[in-house]
Amino acid sequence: MDMRTHPQPKMKLVLIGNGMAGVRTLEELLKIAPDLYDITVFGTEPHPNYNRILLSPVLAGEQTLDEIVLNDWSWYTDNQIDLHTGWTVTEVDRVQRVVHARNAQGQLMTSAYDRLVVATGSNPFMLPLPGKDLQGVLAYRDIADTQAMIDAATQFKHAVVIGGGLLGLEAANGLMKRGMQVTVVHGSDWLMERQLDDVSGKLLQQSLEARGMQFRMNAHTSALIGNESGRVSKVEFKDGSHVLADLVVMAVGIRPNTQLAESMGLHVSRGIVVSDTLQTVTDPRIYAVGECAAHRGIAYGLVAPLFEQGKVLANHLAEFGIGRYTGSLTSTKLKVTGIDLFSAGNFMGDESTEEILMSDPAGGIYKKLVIQGDKLVGACLYGDTVDGSWYFKLLRDGRSVADIRDKLMFGESNIGDVGHQGQSKASAMADTDEVCGCNGVTKGAICKTIKDKGLFTLEEVRKHTKASASCGSCTGLVEQILMFTAGGDYSATPKTKAMCGCTEHGHQAVRDAIVKNKLLTIGVVFKAMDWRTPNGCASCRPAVNYYLLSSWPKEAQDDPQSRYINERSHANIQKDGTYSVIPRMWAGETTAAELRRIADVVDKYNIPTVKVTGGQRIDLLGVKKEDLVNVWKDIGMPSGHAYAKALRTVKTCVGSEWCRMGTQDSTQMGKDLEKAMWRMYAPHKVKFAVSGCPRNCAEAGIKDVGIIGVDSGWEMYVGGNGGIKTEVAHFFTKLKTAEEVLEYTGAFMQLYREEGWYLERTVHYINRVGLDYVKKKILENAALRQALWAKLQAALDGEPDPWFDFQEAKVDTRQFIPLVPA
Repeated sequence: MDMRTHPQPKMKLVLIGNGMAGVRTLEELLKIAPDLYDITVFGTEPHPNYNRILLSPVLAGEQTLDEIVLNDWSWYTDNQIDLHTGWTVTEVDRVQRVVHARNAQGQLMTSAYDRLVVATGSNPFMLPLPGKDLQGVLAYRDIADTQAMIDAATQFKHAVVIGGGLLGLEAANGLMKRGMQVTVVHGSDWLMERQLDDVSGKLLQQSLEARGMQFRMNAHTSALIGNESGRVSKVEFKDGSHVLADLVVMAVGIRPNTQLAESMGLHVSRGIVVSDTLQTVTDPRIYAVGECAAHRGIAYGLVAPLFEQGKVLANHLAEFGIGRYTGSLTSTKLKVTGIDLFSAGNFMGDESTEEILMSDPAGGIYKKLVIQGDKLVGACLYGDTVDGSWYFKLLRDGRSVADIRDKLMFGESNIGDVGHQGQSKASAMADTDEVCGCNGVTKGAICKTIKDKGLFTLEEVRKHTKASASCGSCTGLVEQILMFTAGGDYSATPKTKAMCGCTEHGHQAVRDAIVKNKLLTIGVVFKAMDWRTPNGCASCRPAVNYYLLSSWPKEAQDDPQSRYINERSHANIQKDGTYSVIPRMWAGETTAAELRRIADVVDKYNIPTVKVTGGQRIDLLGVKKEDLVNVWKDIGMPSGHAYAKALRTVKTCVGSEWCRMGTQDSTQMGKDLEKAMWRMYAPHKVKFAVSGCPRNCAEAGIKDVGIIGVDSGWEMYVGGNGGIKTEVAHFFTKLKTAEEVLEYTGAFMQLYREEGWYLERTVHYINRVGLDYVKKKILENAALRQALWAKLQAALDGEPDPWFDFQEAKVDTRQFIPLVPA
């Protein structure tokens, strides 16, 4: 047979689990054997691969879910990986080599495999307490748990976290930052007893108590008590005392998720038992990696060992067959609520060891080094962990420290001649020294990437090297490396910040090139501007697509696949994989007929939740994707664009038509604004409000555009923003007529559409260009103002409604066809 005309079919690789360990294995595999397999991934959660370690900053409001995604949707597409989110593998037929999966709607799917990787991770351990099934009792493991905690913090006051380990303290800190009163319940004498000794653990407690966190130490929970509505209301202890609790978070440990493996007949003991090649000992075609795997009797829970496993496993899947995983000597380097901690080895010590101590409680510094014979066997650092990696290297290598014992406590920079160089810890490191233990990144690799790619910021280094992108404990070292490698102040904002790693061009340069050269497609932009990555990424493609459409309306070619999933489906995807549908209600006003149609749709399609939104509309939650088209049709109302970077809502009070306090007809003004601009896409979501009098019941002061009725007409405010960080809108101008309100609002919106950077809210646009600049454009230049308003009207004229005009709006209706079970 002529193999040139009949190529061998690719082998089929199936990955069960879309988490950090499994996807890291795929990343390593694609580096060395990108064309060996057809790859299929099943993930129970409705999300792409994200950094579970960074859920704590999301809970605390310091990062968003989008910011912790490690591999976005486009990464799977670009690598031809068939990703099935929201699907749980329920059965594996090892004889036929077929995987069976089921989604939340009960649909079935099968997928054949030649090689199977089980990366099911671990499950949180829930204490078997009376009341554990009450509403408001959560674990803390995934995005759904995090979102549930965020939601609870907006409604309730008292939270109890059971477990004083790392996860529990991060949960407690995040809930405190969300405004809750938090009590941590811990059964030991000191916090984080697996990572800290008694001194450092109590220092940590004192620091957290000073911030307002409360503790019940040596406390043992006996029961969780609920109220009449079935929600937890207090936590009772064995000594008869109790604390109030509207929310209880259990963070008491994890267990390897081996239920599927056991049903497959794989050998399980403390996890799925694997060899040094990560093959299961039961079936050589099946591998296990990550927290679910037990290697030489150990199931690892830290990131660094799991990534080491992934590299070895990729080596064998690529059929190189030379890698061996022999286990990991682990250290713990953490940042708990902003406090640096490090421990490794036998940091508690025993009768056979000696201790070198340094304690400065007032300065927040504590160091403990444990010596056995002439070797360092353990270390515990609190507050100052810069030398943690060096101590770990001494411990791992087994080097004698007899010759440096008197200087050992003062760190690597004080050993030999280095102490006289006045250099930072980072500059003293060798290029081969590891900086990021989670991702195995050396100093040399970071320096080379900074120089080769001209990196300037910490975020750029994280994107290109993954150093500091996981647990974040090496951030200080990476920052030091940036300072002496890139030069200057690493934290300063560069004059031109690149859109993403695909290009050196900033947002403004891309916008200018599109306008100047009349570029009309994404591919032409990438070619004309020498994009480093031919197909771009999930960060730059939506931005470029928006810049094309806003610069050349009705001429530029829209690319629906460059929009986010919500804008492709024209509905908001929810955490369970279903969708939210919000029809437009002009200025919040509706009719009996519309309400009847909504009610009929809810009954007909078994929609579980109906909610009034903060924008005075009705939200239908839990709509199946295959029902979306019919739901839209049966409701018969325009799209509310609640899923889009567009005009969302125009919130109004009843105004002078009904209210005895009203001075202007705010409802009609709101309707006029919304009907004029409801199909307007923008750099980010946009919200308006119109109040009929200065009492401002519609909250116009925190909207992108706020209009307030006064005796002489209207006051216009711009650049407001609600949310975690509320921004009060700037007073812009006084207007006399409704026609002026439309013109000035439309002109401001068109200016923002033309000059705002993608994902930049109006408040940030104004902060960047200055309010005086905006006033000069809109208030002091009547010709320009009228031209901007005319351009917006022309751009919106004839824009289709994506819920009904599928062809004109380029809606791919194939996505709504239900999957046919295999």
